Amino acid sequence: MTHETTPGGRTRRTTTDGKRPARGGPGPDRPRGRAAARRALRREVPCTVGVLADAHDFAAMRDYRSFAFDDHPAYLRQVEDLLGSFAKDRLHTTVVLFDPEEYARYCTDEGIDPDSPLSRSRYTATAAARSGALVYTGQPIDDLLSRLIDDTVRRATWEYAATVLAGTGPCADCGQDIGKASFDRAAHLVSRLLEAAGPGGHHLVCSVTAPEEQLFVTLAADHDPAGPAARLDPVAYAEFITVLAVAVALDRPAGVVLRTRTPGAPDRLYGWTVRRSSFVPLSEAGVFSAYCTDARTGEPVPPEPGTEYHAGFPVPTDDPDPHH
Repeated sequence: MTHETTPGGRTRRTTTDGKRPARGGPGPDRPRGRAAARRALRREVPCTVGVLADAHDFAAMRDYRSFAFDDHPAYLRQVEDLLGSFAKDRLHTTVVLFDPEEYARYCTDEGIDPDSPLSRSRYTATAAARSGALVYTGQPIDDLLSRLIDDTVRRATWEYAATVLAGTGPCADCGQDIGKASFDRAAHLVSRLLEAAGPGGHHLVCSVTAPEEQLFVTLAADHDPAGPAARLDPVAYAEFITVLAVAVALDRPAGVVLRTRTPGAPDRLYGWTVRRSSFVPLSEAGVFSAYCTDARTGEPVPPEPGTEYHAGFPVPTDDPDPHH
């Protein structure tokens, strides 16, 4: 290796034959040969895996001759092994639920053959880009599927609630956008509820009987005594407010339960119904009944040990009976 001075007065390195060395020339970690280069490049490519979470969806895919699996538990073990191999190779991997019905519609819309691995991979990439995917971090397949399903249900609930709000239109009396006004009102109610709840770790659950289905949404809030306000995840907050706003906009039956945790004390549960755009406190018996009844089946649920049931406390608002 030698050095030469260019006409501009700059010095550059050259090899003994007068040629400049390749930029970023071979080093101890650089691939040598085509096979090594392909392996190195493979580590730069993210992976997305679509997974059939339940036996019903799996059975629907068996109608395609190109689908090579016939046993759902064995298929899930293969998926887990595949994800593990990606993690071992240190590849960034995300996972998304594979919906056979949505896949069939996708293939029809795109004019592609649904009985093809290429079509399935195209749909998987599209689904991940559209609805988001869960990053794989080495968790067991059962935990992964549980989280995937929860995330998918939450996203679908949010989208449905947002669609309902968008369809409410303007107020016939004043022309105000009912959906936006209801969202703002719901945000105001939650803010006042958390202010009244005070310091502690709070967990809220809201259930709304919407026109077509029962909606459930949760929100965690951590209120440090030294802090000015509770800390909230912005996405979870937006989901919660959107669902609550459906009850406000349509005056649908709805309830809110608040669990508060403080160190060295039992958990405390409070409850309210949502009526005329306000939180109406439940009695202690009403809170117990609401929390100890399965909302989906109506069956009783045993009370939790170390939990106290309290009547809902008043939630002050600036406007107790707004127009919307």
